[in-house]
Amino acid sequence: MLLWIPLLPFAGFLINNFGARVLPKKVVGAVASLAVFAAFGASVLAVRALVSLPGEEREIAQTIFTWIGSADFQIPLGLRLDPLSALMILIITGIGFLIHLYSTAYMIEEESYEYARYFAYLNLFVAFMLLLVLGDNFIVMFVGWEGVGLCSYLLIGFWYKNRFAADAGKKAFIVNRIGDVAFIL
Repeated sequence: MLLWIPLLPFAGFLINNFGARVLPKKVVGAVASLAVFAAFGASVLAVRALVSLPGEEREIAQTIFTWIGSADFQIPLGLRLDPLSALMILIITGIGFLIHLYSTAYMIEEESYEYARYFAYLNLFVAFMLLLVLGDNFIVMFVGWEGVGLCSYLLIGFWYKNRFAADAGKKAFIVNRIGDVAFIL
């Protein structure tokens, strides 16, 4: 159940990224927005399931697969929903959906390919934010953290032909690397 929450925006990324040259703008905007809205719906269902549990047991864990495993040592990759991450996924998907709706009108003057590229990046950003807050161990959270940093760079520097935007994207990338060091420590 939890896996669908980050997978839906990631599916929107894949559709818009690989269909960037052929999909009309209305389809691109609809796919991107609906992917995040569906993730919001899945988040609401997950939070309802979490709230129905007794107070001391309010945690839902889902192991996706075991990344490294031996008889005595295992590193599973999975997702975990607790009250704090429940609040965060509702905020990320709810506000993310509103940002997608606003962006469909704001970006309408862009070329079709650029429009699709923007929404692909935005969907990927939401997917990585969800992975960051739902990760059940350091590795999953770190992948989410790095993905958010990459998408920040891609979105801030979206208009890369504009020198100011390109420089701002580079600056964000460097600042995120400083954050990476702090995250690892």
